[in-house]
Amino acid sequence: MELHILLPFKIFLKISGVRRIVVATNAGSYGFLPQRLDCVAALVPGILMYETKEGNENYIAIDEGILTKRDKNVEISVRNAIAGANLGKLRDAVQSQFVNLDEEERALRKAVAKLESEFIQGIRKLHQS
Repeated sequence: MELHILLPFKIFLKISGVRRIVVATNAGSYGFLPQRLDCVAALVPGILMYETKEGNENYIAIDEGILTKRDKNVEISVRNAIAGANLGKLRDAVQSQFVNLDEEERALRKAVAKLESEFIQGIRKLHQS
């Protein structure tokens, strides 16, 4: 298989000769082999594992995103990714960077929604005057 990991601002990884891929989705972990049917999967923050034809297992911490498999091509689009050999450090990176970032984004969205609501109420008051 050919694996492409895409970030919003660059191509993170482009590799061919991949035997299998394991990713985390909101429905659990899924494995992908070359003969698997074409599909799309929503990814959650976690560890992606891929095995090369030489038998080497590689691990990448990924943020939420989407995976598409078509024929022998697998494209993964995520917001952020970190490569590394040490699984413990990658797991910590997922927890500290990706999960906490989601909490910060929720707080930011809540603040923006409040500002928008106050703005709309202010406009209504102006029209009623």
